[in-house]
Amino acid sequence: MTDTAPQRPRSAMPAPTPTDTAHTYWEGFYQGLRPPADWVPRPNPLLADEARDLVAGTALDLGCGAGGDAIWLAENGWRVTAADVSATVLARAATAAARAGVADRIDWQVHDLTRSLPVGTFDLVTAQYLHSPIADAPAREAVFASAAAAVAPGGTLLIISHAGFPSWMSEQPPSYLAEQLVPNSVILGWVRNGGGDWVVDVDKVVTRERPGPAGEAGTADDAVLRLRRLR
Repeated sequence: MTDTAPQRPRSAMPAPTPTDTAHTYWEGFYQGLRPPADWVPRPNPLLADEARDLVAGTALDLGCGAGGDAIWLAENGWRVTAADVSATVLARAATAAARAGVADRIDWQVHDLTRSLPVGTFDLVTAQYLHSPIADAPAREAVFASAAAAVAPGGTLLIISHAGFPSWMSEQPPSYLAEQLVPNSVILGWVRNGGGDWVVDVDKVVTRERPGPAGEAGTADDAVLRLRRLR
């Protein structure tokens, strides 16, 4: 559930086919979106709230989608490596970064996160809504363990996840979406499997306004987990 253009709400994530891979699924998802040529991807406001007071350094944005978070980080002094499995969405993100004047501060890389991450360690590793119907629980556990290993000593791991479905959603959510809702306590265990000593700086659930696809009023809960690596 990465950030997308307004034409399709996150709840419209389609079911994968039996032959889908991460690449085919997310390429198909983003190719099905038609953002306006001048559309500007916006950062997750929860990321901005949590990262605003951090000392800028190197950042890794996992599952960067349309690039709103990576661009915001670059605009605020970070040198960013942004990874996503979809080359289509990375090309759009790179265009938006150039339009924002930060193209030289972001390195866009294609990665299936269940198979590889960008090389190196980073002062900030951020994973925003890293939900994917292609990745089962063991695969997601491995991704978060790898994300933890990519945090430099003294650095921050920031994970923001959907903690529930929007209030306007009256129908029973399909199982391939419901299985993606994992509490922070479980994610923290996955992170610790990646090694290192961690301090939990933030562990909370935030209720935000989230209108429905027809503009109906609603709210949804997001989980915020911000961890600091001691060593």
